Amino acid sequence: MGVVPTVLVLPCPAQGHVNPLMILSQKLVEKGCNIIFVTPEFIHNKVVSSMGNQAGGDNGRSPIKLVSIPDGLGPDADRNNIILLFDSILKNMPAMLERLIEDLRLKDGVRVSCIVADFLMAWALEIARKIGIRGVLFYPSAAAMLALQCSIPKLIEDGIIDSDGLPTTKKRFQLSPSIPPMDTEIIWWAKISDSITEKMVFNISLQSMKTLESTEWCLCNSTPDLEPGALSFVPKLLPIGPLLRTYDHDQGVTERSLGQFWEEDFSCLNWLDQQPHGSVIYVAFGSTTLFDEKQFKELALGLELTNRPFLWVVRKDSDCSNKVCFPNEFKGNQGKIIEWAPQEKVLSHPAIACFISHCGWNSTLEGLSNGVPFLCWPYYADQFFDKKYICDEWKVGLGFDLDENGMISREEIKVKVDKLLSDENIRVKAREIKKKLMKDVDLGGRSSENLNKFINWLKE
Repeated sequence: MGVVPTVLVLPCPAQGHVNPLMILSQKLVEKGCNIIFVTPEFIHNKVVSSMGNQAGGDNGRSPIKLVSIPDGLGPDADRNNIILLFDSILKNMPAMLERLIEDLRLKDGVRVSCIVADFLMAWALEIARKIGIRGVLFYPSAAAMLALQCSIPKLIEDGIIDSDGLPTTKKRFQLSPSIPPMDTEIIWWAKISDSITEKMVFNISLQSMKTLESTEWCLCNSTPDLEPGALSFVPKLLPIGPLLRTYDHDQGVTERSLGQFWEEDFSCLNWLDQQPHGSVIYVAFGSTTLFDEKQFKELALGLELTNRPFLWVVRKDSDCSNKVCFPNEFKGNQGKIIEWAPQEKVLSHPAIACFISHCGWNSTLEGLSNGVPFLCWPYYADQFFDKKYICDEWKVGLGFDLDENGMISREEIKVKVDKLLSDENIRVKAREIKKKLMKDVDLGGRSSENLNKFINWLKE
């Protein structure tokens, strides 16, 4: 028996970052590692409370230990304020993390052998280096987005962006002949809410790029079948995706997914069982998308207009950031509305016809892995590029067009649903990609072999 590695996993404190790192943690556990999964307290509390009766998310038998450290903000601070949150994390968490690793060693006799840090938490690898343990980065978005970050000096030199990372003109450019052309309008850090946040994220990205230079590996949730050009552009990337949950089917549907911020509503699976195969529109916009009242109304009435069954996830945020009301004329009786879905189980259900999605990278991979066609409705950051991949490169979905008021109208929703569902080519393409992705993660597949390569390195 070799040494059992103890891996400390540090995600960026957002659902789309916690999710893939929790799945990676579960895969590392299956391969004989112990995991210490570290989040700020406010994230830790969400994860634990969504677990319901599986107290502490420990399940009595899980080698994943959920640990929280303070982010340095007071109990009433607005943690949706990214600037405030990251500023506090960068000031307070490094010392806390170092102390945690030391306490684990002294009090519990646990020696951390490696830190896996989210790209936006790359500062943690400085601590790893300081105390003499190994560290790797994890990139949670499309590899093409990291290729874009690696090209920042060249983009500045070519006058495509300024030194703050903002596009200087509207322009199309190409990073390499094997990566699809990009528009300045989809430079992800410039698609974040406001210029101050954009600048902060851009600067954190630049710092992370420095860390990448001195790191042996950067794991990523992708595959050579999806992004051959981007992966060859950044040779340090080790694609281990798509990171999907392995469900124990004997457990039925009571087993909740570890790492969720909201409790999954399993009643939707029984409802799906009663719908005809390939009939249901699944509508979900991830953990951060916010709608204004008018657009929410058009979406509700557009779903009704399709005259098809729909399953719609409408988040209820505890901080009331997602405040929308259903329009009076909306009956909703051909659909089911829930607050949070066990999304992979939903997408693998035979009743699902298509996925109206914000095109977050996790949702994109989950849809592709289940052969589900997309209707793309990106909200911010890298989602605009993911839409481009879905519609133009892989040709497994369609986008919506805005009307003269900058809205996606109810009529447009109906038109695109009908168009997508009558397109046999899109369905064929979606099935082909599913097949390739399943091969990647199966025994002997490229992603599966890369994960083994990483685990062998951990156990050296």
